[in-house]
Amino acid sequence: MERYYSYSRFLKEYFGDKIYKICLDGGFTCPNRDGTLSTEGCIFCSQGGSGDFAESSALSITDQILRGRKQTSEKYQGHRYLAYFQAFTNTYAPLSRLRQLYEEAIRQECICGIIIGTRPDCLPDPVLQYMGDLQEREGKPVFVELGLQTCHDSTALFLNRGYKTEVFADAVTRCHEHGLRVTAHTIAGLPGETREMQFQTIEYLNRLPVSGIKISMLNLLKNTPLASWYQEHPFPILTMEEYVDLVIGYLERLRPDIVIERITGDGSRTLLIEPKWILHKHKVLNTIRKEMKRRNTRQGIKYV
Repeated sequence: MERYYSYSRFLKEYFGDKIYKICLDGGFTCPNRDGTLSTEGCIFCSQGGSGDFAESSALSITDQILRGRKQTSEKYQGHRYLAYFQAFTNTYAPLSRLRQLYEEAIRQECICGIIIGTRPDCLPDPVLQYMGDLQEREGKPVFVELGLQTCHDSTALFLNRGYKTEVFADAVTRCHEHGLRVTAHTIAGLPGETREMQFQTIEYLNRLPVSGIKISMLNLLKNTPLASWYQEHPFPILTMEEYVDLVIGYLERLRPDIVIERITGDGSRTLLIEPKWILHKHKVLNTIRKEMKRRNTRQGIKYV
């Protein structure tokens, strides 16, 4: 019995087969780094703009895809992939540049769709119109991933997120109007947030046309403002047991149709300071599943 709507299940339902991602770097930056909003970025974000597992931006999109296929060939025998524009803000460029990058990716025979990770304050209407038109024209989906992290503006200010929560809601609604599927990123264990505050973020997402969620434990990474702040102001970091319990609380309150695209992260071994337990991804996943079975609970059981 599957106790939550897993990403693997969604991909098989949507594409009829197992699909792998190839993480790409389109050479973007971010308004929270180039001085438009700030030069610091979100305080938890790595120097690679959360694209530490992406291919090199020195390569063309075509070459990045070829390299990604080669790297996954030992564990994946299929021939279809999602091209994931992951690093930094992947709509933060002139529309002509976006056209060039997206179309080079989506027109590769092995690519069955593209995923665009971006900020909700970097989605002007012409870009959304183009993205909607692109998936209709090519007959391949364009999925959008948006960083929310928390629905609480007070926490977002501490994180230097750079936009108010209402901007996220507006972006999700406009994506939905253009037929674009949206996944929201959230972070568990943010400093200063109570358990109830974190559940409020889940309840907030339930009210929006969000199709997927990525849940991450807060990573303390080297060379980030958060790591520097932690040295001066240490705060409690969740144990694996506390994280498992919190995530199960998330899932119980989450709308049953929302796909769980990530329920933990494995982090970058070279950058991670704390918590070390997230490096054991399979152990965390198995513990969540076993504990949900023991409690006889499931996604949406407390959704109202």
